[in-house]
Amino acid sequence: MANKKGRRRTFGAVRKLPSGRYQARYPGADDVMRPAPETFETARDADDWLAEKQTEIRRGDWQDPDAGAVNVEEYALRWVKERRLSDTTDELYRRLLRLHILPAFGDLDLDQITAPRVRSWRSERLDTTGAETTVAKSYRLFKAILETAVEDELIRRNPCRIRGAGKESAAERPVASVDQVDALANPLGLRWRLMVYLGAYGPLRPEEQAELRRKDVDLDNLTVRVRQAAPELTSGKRAEGPTKSEAGKRLVVLPAFLYIELRRHLDWYAERGPDGLLFVGEKGKPFRRSTFGRKWRKARAKVGLPEGFRFYDLRHTGHTLTTRSGATLKDTMVRAGQSTERAALIYQHSDLERQKEVAAGLDQLVRGQRKKPDDQASGTDLARDA
Repeated sequence: MANKKGRRRTFGAVRKLPSGRYQARYPGADDVMRPAPETFETARDADDWLAEKQTEIRRGDWQDPDAGAVNVEEYALRWVKERRLSDTTDELYRRLLRLHILPAFGDLDLDQITAPRVRSWRSERLDTTGAETTVAKSYRLFKAILETAVEDELIRRNPCRIRGAGKESAAERPVASVDQVDALANPLGLRWRLMVYLGAYGPLRPEEQAELRRKDVDLDNLTVRVRQAAPELTSGKRAEGPTKSEAGKRLVVLPAFLYIELRRHLDWYAERGPDGLLFVGEKGKPFRRSTFGRKWRKARAKVGLPEGFRFYDLRHTGHTLTTRSGATLKDTMVRAGQSTERAALIYQHSDLERQKEVAAGLDQLVRGQRKKPDDQASGTDLARDA
């Protein structure tokens, strides 16, 4: 069919419909004829649209318009499965999908998700939950899934384009004093008090402590080697496996004041044999977060610490004290088992007490510099006498 100017059309086809409008059809890169998603008022408009499609194909920019007709829920769940994630990360991603992402997008196809829809969803989640950190995690996960859809050429562009939406800005975590750490350890009893001290002064993650074995402890050199971790899933299952990152595998040197605590625990409570668990319950079972949690809440209330103070905050406490003692950023990263400076910098904050210490140190330095022999006049005195 020729166009109105008499040129023979070399790409696609245009026909006039009974309505008077024009329909365009073209062969995609796969040679399958496809109609335009809309009709046109004139044949010229249809020709122009075909020319754009032809250019897309020549440049390699063409995308199958039916490719995005993939159900979001099916694609997202397959995305999680294909990642071969750790048990804890897999559980987190599936929970975020179930509670926050799929209720809004699960029934849609990938190509139906638009930037305005994403903005509305995020706003609704923030208003409904008030949980900024959880919403940031959900947004970041959804963005990663859709970025893979772009790579798979199912959608042309990622609709998650809100600047800073995936950034978490957690509130400053509380820090306990040395006296408060001791006060927490005492009511937990002899079986569990070492966990408090290793959490604060190790500082070891609770899931790392749950998998410590006798062979990991060197009492003579006062060290603990972290090899693996055993986080507890919401189902109650112990997910024994690798540490949070490669940096999590480390040798931790403990402060000397923990020698008696460590020796006593090994003698009284740890399982026998080199592979014996360091921490087991009264009935000889591995450490359980749920059981320990009840003891922890009672101890926290007895000490008078706020409900928001978590066992994990002992780790924050210990590293804050470590940085105050002069540890460098690298020291902090190694001791914490952290792979990024960003994570380690969480512990490098400067609170009011630290600012007082800095001011006191500056005061001492200046006073020391100002001290002169009695027979030596100060610069101010010399200026005054001139």
